[in-house]
Amino acid sequence: MTSVSRDDVAIDVRGLHKSFGDNHVLRGIDFHVGRGEVVCVIGPSGSGKSTLLRCVNRLEEASEGSILIEGEDIRDPDADVDLLRSRIGMVFQSFNLFPHLSVLRNLTIAQRRVRRRSEEEAVEVARRNLARVGLAEKIDAFPAHLSGGQQQRVAIARALSMDPDMMLFDEPTSALDPELVGEVLEVMRDLAGEGMTMMIVTHEMGFAREVADRVVFMDAGVVVEEGPPEAVLVAPQHERTRRFLKILDDV
Repeated sequence: MTSVSRDDVAIDVRGLHKSFGDNHVLRGIDFHVGRGEVVCVIGPSGSGKSTLLRCVNRLEEASEGSILIEGEDIRDPDADVDLLRSRIGMVFQSFNLFPHLSVLRNLTIAQRRVRRRSEEEAVEVARRNLARVGLAEKIDAFPAHLSGGQQQRVAIARALSMDPDMMLFDEPTSALDPELVGEVLEVMRDLAGEGMTMMIVTHEMGFAREVADRVVFMDAGVVVEEGPPEAVLVAPQHERTRRFLKILDDV
């Protein structure tokens, strides 16, 4: 692991295991994300990347190990899960917008219920974050009337409206047509430039090379290799990493 002071660690995962019945998906993960760091997690399908992300946000309960978010053990039975999730923005590959609600309502409902904001304050925050992702004019639209790229940008704006300390992205472009990928990645580049702490599960190697401070390669439930993008993506040390990247190059 890259040496980082514990005081500078936003996400600290130690000895993490996760099983679904007999399927041992995560096999002792030690992993961290520093404050203000952008970490891209790559690897083949089934390697445990998304499960790791979901454990960090407690959408899945880990079987063993610890997960500290800014020093707080989120596996503690007394941990406030709603408060935790308000501090960690989550963006899914399938957008997860409420189809029966307008863009505005998609952005204000959690603010009202979790942050306890007034309607006026929630609307102001929503407007600000829609402008931030270039969709101010879509505030009254419904998800069905938006492109996939626009829906994903709304999902990012919704997460940002909770004023999170960090953002988790689970393959945010994998459900998009190729011509729509760029608009989502541009928003993520802007967030990285603003210093947002980000953990991104992605198959976009060019994006990872450009934006990530560190790349983590996972396979079969373990971290095989990690380091700066130029090390992992250009000159990987492990044969398994080299095979994975060669397959991508050949596609």
